[in-house]
Amino acid sequence: MTRRREKAAAPVGTRRAAREFAFRVLFEADRGDLPMQSVFNRAENAMRAGDDTFPVLSEEALVFAQQLVSGISAARPDIDATLRRTIRGWSFDQMAQTDLNILRLATFEMTGTTEPHPPIIESAVRIARKFGGDDSGRFVNGVLAGLSRALPRPETPAAPAPQREVFEQTPEPDASEPDAPHPAAPRTPGEPE
Repeated sequence: MTRRREKAAAPVGTRRAAREFAFRVLFEADRGDLPMQSVFNRAENAMRAGDDTFPVLSEEALVFAQQLVSGISAARPDIDATLRRTIRGWSFDQMAQTDLNILRLATFEMTGTTEPHPPIIESAVRIARKFGGDDSGRFVNGVLAGLSRALPRPETPAAPAPQREVFEQTPEPDASEPDAPHPAAPRTPGEPE
């Protein structure tokens, strides 16, 4: 077996590959007006049977792809409403279905998970460049950057205040005893305490 085939046969465990898998399921379900879960099951079976249309995902990546598909199915009306408020000058009918489904996928992750926005946007742009038109990457990036700015930032726990070293303060010598040594001053041997 050649190195190229060995590399292709190894399961891919990246979130980006899982997002691409979920995008393909979403796109096919949307184009064929089919239930997303049945399209996901068919795609998973094709992947396991060796269909090279889909990269072979690790179990962890496949679980993540399933979470994305299930989440999008459940939140589709909210996702579409969010996109309608975010996208200016375009209706869903005017947009390429590729771009719209990539935006749906990324919008679900940005609004429905705690995943940081930059890797979501980066993955969406890469998928748009791979499957979309010449300007798809730029369009997807612009929409998602605007959405990211409009979304409230997730509450992050406040960082604990830096610990300061507490030094024991030595009392100043009593002014009434001018000859008394400073408490921190070294004593000479035989000197009374």
